[in-house]
Formats: sequence, structure tokens, C-alpha cells
Amino acid sequence: MAKIQEMTQLSPTMEEGTIVKWLKQEGDSVSPGDIIAEVETDKAVMEMEAFETGVILKILHTEGAKLKVGEALAVIGKPGEDINSLLAGIPQKTAPSQNPETQAVTPKENVNPPTKNPIPETKAEPVAVSPGKETNTVTSQPKPQSPSSKENGTNVGVSTNRGVLRVLASPLAKSIAIEHGIDLHTVIGTGPEGRITKNDVLDTLNKGTSSRSSNVVASRSDEVVTLNGMRKTIAKRLTESKQNLPHFYLNVDVNAKAMEGFRADLLEFQKHLDPEIQMKVSLNDIIVKATAAALRLHPKVNASFQGDSILQFGRVDIGIAVSLDGGLLTPVIRNADVKSILEISREVKELAKKARERKLKPEEFSNGTFTISNLGMYGISMFTAIINEPESAILAVGSVEEKPVVENGAVVAGRVLSLTLSCDHRVIDGAVGAEFLKTLKTLLERPSLIAGVI
Repeated sequence: MAKIQEMTQLSPTMEEGTIVKWLKQEGDSVSPGDIIAEVETDKAVMEMEAFETGVILKILHTEGAKLKVGEALAVIGKPGEDINSLLAGIPQKTAPSQNPETQAVTPKENVNPPTKNPIPETKAEPVAVSPGKETNTVTSQPKPQSPSSKENGTNVGVSTNRGVLRVLASPLAKSIAIEHGIDLHTVIGTGPEGRITKNDVLDTLNKGTSSRSSNVVASRSDEVVTLNGMRKTIAKRLTESKQNLPHFYLNVDVNAKAMEGFRADLLEFQKHLDPEIQMKVSLNDIIVKATAAALRLHPKVNASFQGDSILQFGRVDIGIAVSLDGGLLTPVIRNADVKSILEISREVKELAKKARERKLKPEEFSNGTFTISNLGMYGISMFTAIINEPESAILAVGSVEEKPVVENGAVVAGRVLSLTLSCDHRVIDGAVGAEFLKTLKTLLERPSLIAGVI
């Protein structure tokens, strides 16, 4: 009997998926475990397995279609089997299942299309007249012109009528003047009878007499960027975290001189190793290792709020925030407290590469116990990060900057690293978070101590 292959949940937070590529076609034989398609989830591009034995009788959606978890994807059954009644029972989508990444929107797509050479309404303007007389006002009411009369069409009017000065200007010139805040009384017209043309207004604009701008700036159309699955999940989870978790923040500055020297020693030492195992250790790798060691000493920070209890993890699994085009992922370094800095460095680079290629598996980016977000490479000196639930803390790492520091009672030029710990106050009290940061600061300023922690 034919069965429906549904869009299955390929990651813990997946709510919908986009078909990237069909690896099996109609008529192909499949069995449980066979990969039939590649599906983009909220986290990565993953493989969709068949759950039935038989032949793909019908593919219900083409590549690029976006389906919610549980929606019908294909029909699998025996060759030649009648599936009309089965297809009749499948709800039809009311709109095409397309997943455009971006959609350009021009003004005419949002409002009624304007007529050619639109003429904005011109309000009454006070105009000075001869001394001793009242100031009169006049409302210019330009008429629409055909495309061929942009510059030489019907005059708006430049004359003196009962002491009132009216301005001769083409509709397009008036439109540009209004847009840029130009007083047409200050513009010298070069058209017939001194009429002000578009070029007269633009020349005035370029000469800096506009009250708003001295340059003509090219306009840029609006653009609507459709949220992909990853961005939707980020928006939902971080909003929930910020609303539900009582965040508070602790900051500490670290003298990074010893840490930078330690890194230089590691890089020098690796020159004596087999090239195949050499690894360019970063400051972030050292921070990950020191953080893991500090978490082992402070299990109250390596914890999760469980409603009526607090779970203190026996493992130290650190997520590393990795920026992607359209979002971010947090691949997890498992058991970071018992791995060497070289092992951590190698694993971070491998997982980051897989994350950017959207090839991470769920077990590689889920169930962390603590997260580190580093924006130091972007020149950010300090920032605060939102906790990644169900964790209870996240460490925000800034850049190393040159600042004055005190050494042996004297102020000298130093290298300073800023760390900010975001804490869930339901789990972590201020003193607990402060003690953790104190330990982490000590380990980073005296990195030789890290080996003694494990």
C-alpha cells in the first residue's frame, strides 16, 4: 500500500524545510535509510531519508519548495499502484512554495503608479513686494505636461501682477526644488523669458545653495529581504530568551600581554612538529580552553534552569558562535575542558568550515552548556550578548586594545582584552558570576596555570 513521505524534523528547532535538491526521481526504488533529497533547515542543509520500501510514485513538490514539518513530500509504493485516492486526501497548498532570498521592491510596487513627470502640489508662498504694502501670497498650480514638454512646455508663469512676483519654472524643476528644499527665487533661469529649467535647479544644487544638500545623491530603491529558516529561528529564540531570562551583565578587563606571549610560544614550538599536526592557534582557542577550565571549577555557571530545579552539567560543551551569510550557528566543542589547545583549535576550524558550508549535523550544533561569542576580529572593544537557551550564560569577547595599565605601581602601555558575561539571574547570582570571571581572568593572565586545572 502506498505511503506518504512527509517533511520530517531534521533538527530540534526545525519547523519548516526547503527542498534544495532531489537525489531520487519518480520511478526510483528506495528503502528505509536511502537519501532521497537534500533539505535546508533552520540550521543547515541536511539529508532526508526514506522511511518506506518501494518506488517513488509521485514527487509532490519541486526543488525550492518550502514545506512545514509533517507536510506531504512524496508518495512511495509499489510500481503501477493507483494513488489517486491518496493524492485526493492531501491538502493543497494555496500559494506557491517558493523561497526567494530577496525581492527588490521599487516605489511603484508599493503605491499607485505615478503619472509621467508627476507635479507635486505647491503650497502658497509669501512673496515680498514694495515697501509699505501688504505681503501677498500666490499659489502656483502647474498643469500636467506631456513627456515632450518637460523643459519647454506651458509656462507656470513669471510676471508681476498687482505687485505679486510669480516664478517661471518647469514642473520638473519645481519638483526637484521641493525635494531638495531649494528656494526658486534664488535660482537664475536660463530658459525662455528667464524660465527656470531642471538644469538650472541642478546647477544650484551642485553649487551648494540647497538648504538640505550640496550634492545630487542617487536614489536607491527599497528592498524586502525574505527571512530564511535560520533567521526566523534566530529571531524567535533570541526574542524568547531576552523576554524570559532575567539577564544581567558582568564585565572585566584582562591584561592580554601574557596570553599573546603564550600564543607566540605555541606557534614557535609547533615549528618543531610534524607539519600535518601543526595548527595556527588563535587567541580565541586559548580563551575557549581557559573558559572550559574555569567552568570546571565553577559548575554553578555551567548550568541550566529547569523550572523547579537547576541542572548543573557534568560535561563542559562550549558553543562557538560562527557568523554566516544570513545568520549564525554555534557549533559545539564537546568536553572542551579535557582537550588540549591544539585539539580545540583544530576542531573549531573544522566545525566553523562545516557551518559556513551548511553541512553541520544536529549533534554538532545542539546541546551545548555554555557559549562564547567573539567579535574582537571586527574591532569591537566590548558588547553584551543574549543567552542561548537553555544555557544560563554566554561570554562576549571583544578585541585586544592598547590601553594604559598598572604594572609594579607604574602606569605603562598595555594590551587589554574586555570580557562581558551575560547571566541568567534565576541560576547565577552576581557573586557567582564574579568569581567565575575572576578565575577566568587569572587563567588568561597566567596561561601556564591552565594545565594545572585538569
